[in-house]
Amino acid sequence: MEHHPAVARLTEAAGAATQHQGSGDLLRVVLVVMILGCVLTGWLLLRGYKRNDD
Repeated sequence: MEHHPAVARLTEAAGAATQHQGSGDLLRVVLVVMILGCVLTGWLLLRGYKRNDD
């Protein structure tokens, strides 16, 4: 498995962020991303069910 410098930098940044902040901020971000993902998935699925009554 190769190590990429960009991935290492992101991992370090995430580790530093979690050390300085509590898990509340991380949980908040995860919840917001989950809700936005559900909304986007629902919109993508439901837009295919439109009826063209032309």
